[in-house]
Amino acid sequence: MILQISDWWGSMEMVEKIYWSISIPFSLLFIIQIVLTFIGGDIDDMSAEGDADAAVEGDTGIDFQFISLKNLIAFFAVFGWTGIICLDMGFGAGVSTLIATLAGLLMMTIMASILYFMGKLVEEGTLDLNNAKGKVGNVYLSIPANRKGMGKVQIEVQGVQTLDAVTDSDSDIATGSVIQVVDVLNDQILIVKPF
Repeated sequence: MILQISDWWGSMEMVEKIYWSISIPFSLLFIIQIVLTFIGGDIDDMSAEGDADAAVEGDTGIDFQFISLKNLIAFFAVFGWTGIICLDMGFGAGVSTLIATLAGLLMMTIMASILYFMGKLVEEGTLDLNNAKGKVGNVYLSIPANRKGMGKVQIEVQGVQTLDAVTDSDSDIATGSVIQVVDVLNDQILIVKPF
């Protein structure tokens, strides 16, 4: 068997040996990388220090990372196999290298795009009370008339929320009553009216 591999290797041209030398190790690394990704082995232990709120507010997902270790491994794996295929199809060394390079760059672009768009699948977690304007909800704790005190309402805004509320109505709004949000006071308190 070893003699057959040695004869096979010796019968190849130098360009083909280079492609095989690139494709085999990088394909193994690519397979290891995929397996580790599926079992969670590509996540490093991280320690969180500092102001987390500042980091979360500025987080816009993953930037477009064209050159990364994963992308380079994929580039060389695709480059090597494409080069071997092109040589087997009868293309010359120059054309094979050009096609293999383009295929590797295409793979890098696809992988970087996938990671970029996956990173954009984030949801803003900050509650914006202005989204409550015009919404209908229920009184949780009675609301005194003419802004003489605060009550609470339950309303569907970015999920069901229990929020502080006041009213300009001349009469108290009892617990369980249906209300509609008219405005937001100081970005903290809902102004409601009976519905």
